[in-house]
Order: sequence, then structure tokens, then C-alpha cells
Amino acid sequence: MRGIVVVTGTGTEVGKTVVTAALATAALAGGRSVAVLKPAQTGVADGEPGDAERVREMAGEDVTIAELARYPEPLAPATAARRAGMEPVRPDRIAGAARRLAADHDLVLVEGAGGLLVRYDEEGATLADAARLLEAETVVVAAAGLGTLNATALTTEALRNRGLRTLGVVIGSFPTAPDLATRCNLADLPEAAGCPLLGVLPAGAGALEPADFRAAAPSWLAGELGGCRSGSASGVHGDDVSVSSGLRGTGVF
Repeated sequence: MRGIVVVTGTGTEVGKTVVTAALATAALAGGRSVAVLKPAQTGVADGEPGDAERVREMAGEDVTIAELARYPEPLAPATAARRAGMEPVRPDRIAGAARRLAADHDLVLVEGAGGLLVRYDEEGATLADAARLLEAETVVVAAAGLGTLNATALTTEALRNRGLRTLGVVIGSFPTAPDLATRCNLADLPEAAGCPLLGVLPAGAGALEPADFRAAAPSWLAGELGGCRSGSASGVHGDDVSVSSGLRGTGVF
């Protein structure tokens, strides 16, 4: 990957930050310079580490990070900004910041807040509007279990309807003992999403020591995302449930 890539999710708590860190790690391992932009950080007080700081901790100090606004309450960015009496982050500001970072970096990862259509300002602008201004490609982070097919299909449909290309879907946290629905989703997600499944991160990946995370992260991603995961060009095999192998010997399993 090169240029500006928007990392969005099918909802909250699906693993966007850890996936962003894995993408950054793989790019750095491939010799590319990387910047991570978090347009709106919510639910984190001043002085506390936000998502961008977490990415740099996992991926390494070579990652340039930027944050445009921070709101104290864990709410949608528009709501959090209104309640705090602060200015919202509008799409043109996000696009301008991403372009400035792209002038000095091979890859800029723009990590959203919540799902794709979460509102960033009082006019209803979303991360998708910023992606359209940037003409950016996207990576969709999805949950592993029951219900993810519908949420992922809605997200990728919304992207297509806005003329945005999705590189692929990445599962943000795959359990060590997947149930039937979760195992079937490995095969069904690409069909539901209309794009390939290009990565699967094991549950607990974000809790790894940074050195262990950096060593394992490229193996969780397909080559299209800069990783080295074995498989066909479509990414992850539908019958591949051995995603915990990247964590063996690390103390997580």
C-alpha cells in the first residue's frame, strides 16, 4: 500500500487501532515511511495516550502520528464536540492534514472513530466524506462472529455508493476457540462484503509486547496489505482457522 488509506470499521470496538498498527508495521517492514492520522479522539483526557499513541507504541517510534482534536467524553465526534463546546473536525480539515502528511510519507493511514457513518460535525459529515475528498482507498475492519456479515455488507455498500474503493476486509480479533458462525464467516465475509478478506488478527494481539507484535503482524495480513500471510491473491482461505499461530510462544496462548 502507498498513498492515503482510510481505516474504518463496521462499528466500535472491532479492532481498528490494532489493525492500523499492524498495517503500519507491515509497511515499515517493507521499507516504507508511515504516518497515522487520528482526526477525532474521543473519550480520552488530555495527557492520556490516545489511539495514535497506541499505534506508535505497537508499531514503533518510526511512525509519525497526528491527532486533530480530542474530546473528553466517549461519544460520536459530533456529539462529543458539541457537549464539550469545542469545534468539530470537518472533512476538509481531515483531508488537508492527510495530504500534508502524504507529502513526506509513503503511506498515510487515517483511522476513523466508530463506524463509517458516525457524524463528525453538526451538518452530518462523516469519515466517508473525507475519504471522497481524498479519493482514498479504504480498509474495513470487521468483527469475527455472528452479525458481522450484515454490518460488513452495509459498510462496503455505503462505500461503493460513494464511489470509494475498498481494498479488503480485516477481522480485528479472531477468537482462539471459534464457534460455528465465526468459522463460517471466514468463507462468507468476502461474498457479503464484495471484496476480499485480507487479514485476520488473533484475539489478544494488542496486548502483545511491542517486539512480539512487530514480529508477528505481517503474518496476519495478505500481500495486498503489505503482509506475508500465505494464501491466494484473495487473501485468507475460507477454511483457515489457524490464526492463533502468530501468537504462539508469546504468552498470550
